[in-house]
Amino acid sequence: MRPWGTAWERLSNRVRVRLGDAPLTIRNAMRRNQLSLTMRCTVWVSFVFALLALAWSGAHANDAEKLPAEQIEFFERQVRPILVDRCYKCHSAEKKVRGGLKLDTRVGVREGGDQGPAIVPGDPDASLLIEAIRYENGDLQMPPKGKLPEAEIAALVRWVQMGAPDPRGDTASQGAEFDGMSIEEGRRFWSFRPVNPLEPPVVEDTAWPLRKIDRFLLSRLEEKNLTPSAQAARRQLIRRATFDLTGLPPTPAEIDLFLRDDSSKAYPQLLERLLASPRYGEHWGRFWLDKVRYTDKIQSWENSKASLWLYRDWVIKAFNDDAPYDDFVKRQLATDLMPSTGPEDLPALGLLGLSPTYWKELKLDNSLIKGVYAKEWEERMDTIGRTFLGLTLACARCHDHKFDPVKQVDYYAIAGVLASTRQIDRPLLPDHEWETLRNEQEQLRLATLARNKLRDNKAPKEKVEEAENKIKAIEKAIAAHKTVFVRGIEDASVHILPDGKTRTKVEFRRGEPQDLNVHLRGDPTKLGPVVPRRFLTVLSNGEPQPFQKGSGRLELAERIVSDGAPLTSRVIVNRIWEQHFGRGLVDTPSNFGDQGSRPTHPELLSDLAARFIQSGWSIKWLHREIMLSAAYQQSSAHVAAKSAIDPDNRLLWRMNRRRLEIEAWRDSMLAVSGVLAHTSGGAPSELTADDNHRRTVYGLVDRRNLDSMLRLHDFPDPAGHSPRREPTTTPVQQLFVLNSKFLSQQADRLYDRVKSMGETSTTARVRKIYEWMFARFPTPAQVELAESFLASGSDHDATWTQYLHALLSSNEFAFVD
Repeated sequence: MRPWGTAWERLSNRVRVRLGDAPLTIRNAMRRNQLSLTMRCTVWVSFVFALLALAWSGAHANDAEKLPAEQIEFFERQVRPILVDRCYKCHSAEKKVRGGLKLDTRVGVREGGDQGPAIVPGDPDASLLIEAIRYENGDLQMPPKGKLPEAEIAALVRWVQMGAPDPRGDTASQGAEFDGMSIEEGRRFWSFRPVNPLEPPVVEDTAWPLRKIDRFLLSRLEEKNLTPSAQAARRQLIRRATFDLTGLPPTPAEIDLFLRDDSSKAYPQLLERLLASPRYGEHWGRFWLDKVRYTDKIQSWENSKASLWLYRDWVIKAFNDDAPYDDFVKRQLATDLMPSTGPEDLPALGLLGLSPTYWKELKLDNSLIKGVYAKEWEERMDTIGRTFLGLTLACARCHDHKFDPVKQVDYYAIAGVLASTRQIDRPLLPDHEWETLRNEQEQLRLATLARNKLRDNKAPKEKVEEAENKIKAIEKAIAAHKTVFVRGIEDASVHILPDGKTRTKVEFRRGEPQDLNVHLRGDPTKLGPVVPRRFLTVLSNGEPQPFQKGSGRLELAERIVSDGAPLTSRVIVNRIWEQHFGRGLVDTPSNFGDQGSRPTHPELLSDLAARFIQSGWSIKWLHREIMLSAAYQQSSAHVAAKSAIDPDNRLLWRMNRRRLEIEAWRDSMLAVSGVLAHTSGGAPSELTADDNHRRTVYGLVDRRNLDSMLRLHDFPDPAGHSPRREPTTTPVQQLFVLNSKFLSQQADRLYDRVKSMGETSTTARVRKIYEWMFARFPTPAQVELAESFLASGSDHDATWTQYLHALLSSNEFAFVD
């Protein structure tokens, strides 16, 4: 009976019943006879089901191998460092355990101490741990010496909300030391191995494959006795290709031109036209901006005068120009250090220039300011690691990575590069002109200080006027440069120094790179050995060599696309594949480590990555290779018998049906209503503005106040790297479709376009509308339904607008095919 009794204790302690203002456990409430008979029955039934769930969760829920990779990453990056730093002194096996509470194992957290379980997974408000760190209960406050920073409290609350995923073992020894892959094991791991062009397997059906890709896929299909689907209808194919490459629907004229050309060159020529369109870069540029947490507004304390959107425009142009991906990577990390650079490429530095920063109150002790800078370096490390390499490098800040072959010294080797780099407003000028401007700006600063000092000391009026004239002359010289500023970076190491007993000062030393000490347990005030700036050990050929050129940014970028080329190429190839098929060959696009998914077709991924490099790292080559395949051109029709064998379509026996992302959905409405403006580049506009008819990529993105239309429709958080969009379907989205001013406006404008046709026949109008919106003609039943509805309203114009609003709100309009 003991296991059941223990379960009852755990369950009854975590489930509370509120009677008036007094929270009671279920057991105590029943003992006091304060529950009705109905309530008692409900409690007992709930208890049985909860007990079964509890028993299952105890055996399975905390198995590290079964936890999603992103949950493990969150625990390692956000939670474990807090527990180690703040809690282990009093609540771990290594120390005297206070209150019977051990927080160094997952079981210890769940079972809790003398007062009951420390957490209730999924319910922060019912969790004693959260109650203690919030300091809301005068008798229960942890840590006892002072409340945790709000960011750490928020991280623990978020962890409990997620269900408290915990990859640690059931004893303190499990997971206490480095237990990830060794460097030797890592170099044999699938994602770190060299990529090579491979000969695809022999297949029985030799007629279906059109590209090398198809034979790799068909081999796996034949193993499962599956056959590919038929080719998609040509109307469906042009709609799919046009959305995939430009994010816009095809026009009736484009459809007609494609349908009338029945030659074998029609489809390849369609792809070439779409790849050459400036709309291509706008669509695929937004794909990249998700990865690098782009924003049009940075923190107010930066006092930046830069045109942040120049980074967005640079990315769009790079995609349109088919910039080689290896060069694309290097430009964003170190274009200012490359011999072939020019002012036109300086916006590329926005990848780091637009990184989030956190407020630094210099009245505080320098140990706190060091922690803020360490947090910023961690965020940038996370973005670089996950975006380019598909590795969660930030998990190695406090200890060796628990799963991947990344040691803590590797983390600080790259963090030293970031600690030698400063965010700045940088003019679009050659270096020698920038130095002149910088000197003038410094002269202006000193002249202003001198003028202010004269005023404070009540100097003679002539002296003050002389100082003001000097300021005006310098300002005139600065204005003569006629330049705009971008948000970029420069080589300058940051040094956090004491300024009295509790104050802090920050110095940036241009041209003086620095190596960092290891921060023991991630604490910048507890220093271990110094680590030279260098690349990751596991990806280096032999022992990694220290960087010698300035901060090391350029050398880091070069290593990412040379020594790290097998991993880097696999990651970007998988990202492009996912955009076309709706799912990657690897299902965790930003985690190619041990806790990430294994590729469904590893040989195909290796072959594509190798040939991508051979193509000169050409993204457009990759589009062609994927979209010319028979696999891409398949119908998306569902087949029950095939679905029974491969319900998730992991083997790609058909094309996946995909929903439009918010940008393509909004842009399509503007396009079919005839008001879409193809003005490229420039400053962003509010999406809610009635006269904003530009593409959504040019809409304002604000980290602190994201537009409601974007927020409601799965737009990623611009404060951090986004591996991919996660589509949701919520009642709030449905309410938006029914009630939003934007959709009503587009229905009105679409009706204006309908009337401008000069056609009064309802059937003719409906046929044209369907061609605009769905790249097809309506069925007889759809025409009949439209005619019936449009004839039923007393207000002719209002009825038409309602009909068009319904079509804009339809599932078919929101899906590619």
